[in-house]
Amino acid sequence: MSAHTPHAALARQPGFLALLAWIGVIGVGALLTGTVIGPLFVPAHDPMADTISDLAAGRGEIIMDVALYGFAAGLFALALACAHVHQGGLAWSAGTLCLAVLAATIVVVGARNEYGDGDAEGVVIHEYLVYGLGVLFTAMPLCLAPRAARLLPWSRPALIGTGLLWAVMSPVFFLLPTDVDGGYERLLGGVACAQVLILATALFAHARQAQPEHAR
Repeated sequence: MSAHTPHAALARQPGFLALLAWIGVIGVGALLTGTVIGPLFVPAHDPMADTISDLAAGRGEIIMDVALYGFAAGLFALALACAHVHQGGLAWSAGTLCLAVLAATIVVVGARNEYGDGDAEGVVIHEYLVYGLGVLFTAMPLCLAPRAARLLPWSRPALIGTGLLWAVMSPVFFLLPTDVDGGYERLLGGVACAQVLILATALFAHARQAQPEHAR
């Protein structure tokens, strides 16, 4: 392949790819930090009964809002990374779009304080956003998994496993009593974070492979 082909040009940008992957990891860190710190500023918060959404409304909402925005930024960075190293095929394109739409959806979740505060006025879309997250966190890893193996072989079964785990677990959330749904939601959040970290690791591996031998 000529050094002037588009694919060669992409291969000369491992630093940019690694940066985007790091932003994805930092986004996970932001979400986890907000989930841990947020309850300290919400009186009588019960992590088993109260959901993460409850932390993003009312007193101390700024902490969880920033955490959600950080996670959204991480997802969008991974969408850019997947577009940057597009592996071909409609499934990869669909997975990349899922990442971008996930980022936008989580921004809306953080921006609309219509949950956890008992406010039912106006157009309430939070429930539909949650449904969207359920679909997208299933579709995203399953779409990316087949060709993610080109970046890092074990990422394929890992993405498939976490995608199927999310597909099985997420509908159960809507059937749970409110005294335990908060804890279960945190388990789901852990699965979503795992998906992001797996993808970021695969992108790191690809960035390393694209580096010149002397820079590794």
